[in-house]
Amino acid sequence: MGRLRTILIVGLILTAVAGFFVWYKLFRRVPTVYADPVEHFKYGSIGVEVPAGIPYWIWVVLPRIFADKLPGPGGYVALGATWEMGQELPIGFTKEKVGIDRVGVNCAACHTATVRGAANEGPRIYLAAAANRFQPQGYVRFLFDCAHDSRFNSATIMKAILDIYDMPLIDRVLYRFVVIPVTRSQILQNEKENYYWMGERPAWGPGRTDMNPFQRQVLRLPDDHTVGTTDIMPIWHERAREGMLHHSDGLSPSLVESVRGAALAAGATKSSIQIASLDRVQAWLMDVQPPQYPFGINQTLASQGEPIYKRLCADCHAAGGSRTGKVIPLAEIGTDPRRNRHWSQRSAEAFNHFADGYPWGFHQFRASDGYLSPLLDGIWLRAPFLHNGSVPSLWEILQPAASRSKIFQRGCDTYDRTNLGFLCTEQGTFRYDTSIPGNGNGGHEYGTALIDSEKQALLEYLKTF
Repeated sequence: MGRLRTILIVGLILTAVAGFFVWYKLFRRVPTVYADPVEHFKYGSIGVEVPAGIPYWIWVVLPRIFADKLPGPGGYVALGATWEMGQELPIGFTKEKVGIDRVGVNCAACHTATVRGAANEGPRIYLAAAANRFQPQGYVRFLFDCAHDSRFNSATIMKAILDIYDMPLIDRVLYRFVVIPVTRSQILQNEKENYYWMGERPAWGPGRTDMNPFQRQVLRLPDDHTVGTTDIMPIWHERAREGMLHHSDGLSPSLVESVRGAALAAGATKSSIQIASLDRVQAWLMDVQPPQYPFGINQTLASQGEPIYKRLCADCHAAGGSRTGKVIPLAEIGTDPRRNRHWSQRSAEAFNHFADGYPWGFHQFRASDGYLSPLLDGIWLRAPFLHNGSVPSLWEILQPAASRSKIFQRGCDTYDRTNLGFLCTEQGTFRYDTSIPGNGNGGHEYGTALIDSEKQALLEYLKTF
């Protein structure tokens, strides 16, 4: 009996040691904390790394191995990521230790814009803006394309890692036999379960997103074959938007719920979402100011545009306007209806019950019959325009729909000071075709009857916002 007891005790100790080792190397979470709220917005975790993070060293070498699957040179920068000099990761990408270091995304990935005064100038970075270059769909498609390739194997990936990093032996063993195979399997499973619909929908392109991943991945609703693409919106100065609706089609009056919903859309789950982290982000967003137009304003011309704005635009877009922050019905606004029809009352009700039993649940999401009329602060930086980003410049917004560009390029950051949009002459941009479902550029014909001199004055005034 004594020998059996000894064997049992030794077995239990070895099991406990093995269990601790597995927990320590694969599941132990060590939060990365940023004291500065700006750095927290740029790099802080919102809870994506555990369910959807990519092991750091795999993430590092994927663009080196699979450069042929990117739209151009530069690694993740080719997908529109904004990388500050000297930083380990692009803005909007996070690094958290969950056993091993893992890379996720946060709000800043889709809410950081860059602007160049000329193509040969360095970019100016604007936080809390609507991303004008980052491609959320391009990023997940890159991961899927890599995982489908036979080069995504332990031998190839480990060689690429060891070429740049002298990984400790125990981590080499874990990466080779566990981390790399499991990561590939998880990426492919994510595609199969949550993104199977993507091939039959129009491509989003840079600066746009879609509610389809949310309905499939978060709410687990069946595919209804609708198009849910929408332009990403700026999220600065939220204090000025208190009491207004949020999202391009006014899905919720609650900023708290919108922020937390965005984290789930990015890949967080009910068990992984970082509520305290999101509360920090929201607190910072309340008072971060929209950027001022950086290229000089003709104040005389702007003063001529002010009364035009007050007469034609203020009711829907000025602070205190009777329709500002509310939904304008589709029958009136006339813009592409597909995004609006995509989010049904069924979706809203499913979301409002998604986190039943949790202290941070959802209660105020709804369907609407149109699109939001937002404040225009920082309007100079919001191109392209309309809820789906179908009009390249403010000048074109003031043209009849029939005269607007049918096809244009987006994904650029060289600024068009004449028309208030972006000049797309760079390689690697996205061809936007307004004939594709969800991309229509009709509607919103307010101000189209103005003469050109009045339109120029109005645009000059809008630079002051």
